[in-house]
Amino acid sequence: MSEALANGITVNGRSYPMPKTTAVAICLDGCEPAYIDKAIEAGLMPTMKRIRETGTMHLAHSVVPSFTNPNNMSIATGRPPAIHGICGNFLLDPDTKEEVMMNDPRFLRVPTIFKSYYDVGCKIAIVTAKDKLRALLGHGLKFDEGRAMCFSTEKSDTTTLEEHGINNASEELGLPVPSVYSAELSEYVFAAGVKLMKSFKPDIMYLTTTDYVQHKSEPGAAQANSFYEMFDRYLTELDELGAAIIITGDHGMKPKHKADGTPDVIYLQDQMDEWYGEGAARVILPITDPYVVHHGALGSFATAYLTDKVTEVEVINRLSAMEGIEVVLNNKDACTRFELPEDRVGDIVIISTENKVLGTNANRHDLTALEVPLRSHGGLSEQVVPFIVNRVLPDMPNAPELRNFDAYFYVTKAAAL
Repeated sequence: MSEALANGITVNGRSYPMPKTTAVAICLDGCEPAYIDKAIEAGLMPTMKRIRETGTMHLAHSVVPSFTNPNNMSIATGRPPAIHGICGNFLLDPDTKEEVMMNDPRFLRVPTIFKSYYDVGCKIAIVTAKDKLRALLGHGLKFDEGRAMCFSTEKSDTTTLEEHGINNASEELGLPVPSVYSAELSEYVFAAGVKLMKSFKPDIMYLTTTDYVQHKSEPGAAQANSFYEMFDRYLTELDELGAAIIITGDHGMKPKHKADGTPDVIYLQDQMDEWYGEGAARVILPITDPYVVHHGALGSFATAYLTDKVTEVEVINRLSAMEGIEVVLNNKDACTRFELPEDRVGDIVIISTENKVLGTNANRHDLTALEVPLRSHGGLSEQVVPFIVNRVLPDMPNAPELRNFDAYFYVTKAAAL
């Protein structure tokens, strides 16, 4: 083993050892810790119960906004959005002034942990449920050397060796592509992980799911318990294959609806237009992505760009006084508190309370696809996530010091034991 391999890697100012067995990080999208608690109480997760008792079980904080892309990329880089640059699913591009998805690798400002391990000779396997993360997670990997795979469940039947490291992953792994709006989209991630552990034998693996079930079902509900029972079966296999495993989440999930089941929404753009006139402020919702059945683009974090027609202090004071608003901060204070990149966040940041969500204009949100009362995320109330390792790791801190993006810092230590 070369000196570089013996000493591990250093990336983004943090050091990681070389694993002696596969280091697996599993990001359960939308995993409010109560989901695991309820499933264990129901006797449906025997392996997770054992791991909690014999391994290391803590809680951690996600990054804010508690959305998918910023948290997955924090886990992938070991650092907060102020460092890696991905501060939402969606942003107002400061260069073009257009509202765009933040899934292009051009927005990523630092290398991933995966690339850094790959560069010293390791084998990397990444499976994500939704394709919106795939290019970001796989950025910097080379797929023509037989040492890297990165693909999504969603488009696993169209993968190529050149772009993903595997031709038609669905056919190769014997796993048919499920609906993007299903629990099976995540089950595919776990099933692929087990198959790749046996056949590809990666040094570093990342498995990240979709929160379709968590958006639809509260902890302890039949559909939620069935999901975590299914996950436990695959966790059992990964554990038996000798992997060092950490289970965490990108964010929690809370009910965001009124007693009658309708979404409890503050439409910020409508409110700004009423106060100051159209065009005085522009509200951006970083939760926005193509999967509107999940959440109708309604979450608990918003940012707004202000013109000289309004004063920042006045807007902050008026919004802060509204029922259902938890935090309103200017750009500098918000980016300092939440470790966000100042150039990709608006003049103010608005966060709603636990059971409220934020929208733009009422007529811009199609809520007809919501099949059940809204559950969503994005704010401070969805920041607590599980942090569970199938090894004993003493001296690990707890939340809020422990962050979900510490996942590889600890699981590679566990894999190096």
